[in-house]
Amino acid sequence: MAGSSRTAVVSAIAGNTAVMIAKFVAFGMTGSGAMLSEGIHSAADVLNQLLLFIGIVRSDRAPTPDYPVGYGRERYIWALISAVGIFFLGCGVTTYHGITGLMHPHELGDLTAAVVVLLLSLLIEGFVFFIALRAMKKEAGDKPFFAYVKTEADPSAMAVLLEDAAACLGIVIALTCIGLAQVTGQTYWDSIGSIFIGILLGAVAIYLITRNHQLLIGQAVPDDVQQQLKTLIESNTSVEELVEFKARMIDLNTYDIMANVEFDGEAIADRLEPGLKEAWDGIDTYDDFRDFARGYADDVVEALGDEIDAIEKNIKETIPQAKFMDIEAN
Repeated sequence: MAGSSRTAVVSAIAGNTAVMIAKFVAFGMTGSGAMLSEGIHSAADVLNQLLLFIGIVRSDRAPTPDYPVGYGRERYIWALISAVGIFFLGCGVTTYHGITGLMHPHELGDLTAAVVVLLLSLLIEGFVFFIALRAMKKEAGDKPFFAYVKTEADPSAMAVLLEDAAACLGIVIALTCIGLAQVTGQTYWDSIGSIFIGILLGAVAIYLITRNHQLLIGQAVPDDVQQQLKTLIESNTSVEELVEFKARMIDLNTYDIMANVEFDGEAIADRLEPGLKEAWDGIDTYDDFRDFARGYADDVVEALGDEIDAIEKNIKETIPQAKFMDIEAN
């Protein structure tokens, strides 16, 4: 997952840097507010994707004694910072510029350069979006795509996907509003375009902030995985009842499982019965019985531990993300 996310983020940084430079050059030539908003949009994308890249690199560090479960959640922190950056730098500055343009209209120059740059930007942004979408679909596999994006997708890859989708839609908005300003001669269309782009960025930012907030708190694993975990536990022949169950995500590749299980004493006793028959003939005195009882108690505890080990092994083989488990006998 980390490899595909890294590829998507690096591709986005490269593409958006080229687009950002072109947009600011076009703004300098035309004075278009929508063009400036698009330049700010791309600048925000580059800065935010750099933050996402930092998060990916730092989250891949190996566990240490001070952080025994690793650094996986660090990518959520950087993704959250990135989303806040989109909100304030992208949404805030762009919307402010659009409102200012409505209050203080300005003349627009020749918009040909702006249109050319926006069309070129749409091609680049569309290509970057395609890379991010392809990587996300690969990670989703056979799972329903939109459900996967909503509940299981890497927040870094999801941020790139949403930012690139917003970038493509923002370019369409800018082209439309610049065209309306050119046809009607009314410059307020240019400012309206800035405001719409700002609102679009705000919506993306709020969604990403909400998603990363959920992951940082410790969201439950997806419902289908929870059901699979419960089935794996209950399928053990010595399990009588699953009394309590909790499963949360430490990060997207690491699950923490807690289960309180009622074991079937008769099933465990049946496993130990051959040893009971063998020991029976050697019991002649109370001391013999006491030694037998102590040994049998150890055997019961060991057998119970073996059942728990078998459950944990079965879970880890089936669901590799279940790296931390606490299964207790009720």
